[in-house]
Amino acid sequence: MSTRKTALITGANKGIGREIARQLGQQGFSVWLGCRDAARGEQAAADLRKEGFHAHLLALDVSNDASVKAAAGTYGKTNDTLDVLVNNAGVATGGYIAPSEASLDDMRAVYEVNVFGPVRVTQAFLPFLRKAGQGRIVMMSSSLGSIGEQLDLTSGTYGVNLLGYNSSKSALNMITVSFAKELAAQGIKVNAANPGYVATDLNDNQGYRNVQQGAAIAVHLATLGPMGPTAGFFNDGTEATVGRHAW
Repeated sequence: MSTRKTALITGANKGIGREIARQLGQQGFSVWLGCRDAARGEQAAADLRKEGFHAHLLALDVSNDASVKAAAGTYGKTNDTLDVLVNNAGVATGGYIAPSEASLDDMRAVYEVNVFGPVRVTQAFLPFLRKAGQGRIVMMSSSLGSIGEQLDLTSGTYGVNLLGYNSSKSALNMITVSFAKELAAQGIKVNAANPGYVATDLNDNQGYRNVQQGAAIAVHLATLGPMGPTAGFFNDGTEATVGRHAW
């Protein structure tokens, strides 16, 4: 078994997820890329290895119980512990449709990945995080999940009223708090990260931030020291400072 710290990042074959893996790799972590598409995931891992990082594919579909259970089994064959779990995988379906016209099928699909996925993966990998002693869990949330911001007429996201996606991130915030309360006594810190409006496939690359900027807050929360916060919702604030985001 390796003594190198390990991190699992879901949805890591591209975008913010792959950049989180790269930045953690820069800090000496052995990174496991949890990917639904094994071919794309292996290519992403291979690219990171070419940069000199310890990167591995872990075939994992966060929306599938059997896949997540199998992934935990595969991981356990070579690792006793997991130091960092970043629940990054997410989807947005249905487009810009008024809540009164939103499809319940689309909403269920979003919740399966954005809400149940992080719960499913966290529960499956908790035994490894507990053995690590000081595990860190990061939930990739969004300002669109902030109820306070959605009620603020001056907010830049006030007009983005996506029933499925927004509410899924609000639910994820509460899930963050729930796990944090349970796991605090075990030294495991659980926080939610708001990466900002990052240009990714999720928004047809319309965001004004790049993946390096979007990944930074997740990496910060993944590497918190023993005196760091838990049960919080954070962004990277201003002037490179970490800021608490409104729930």
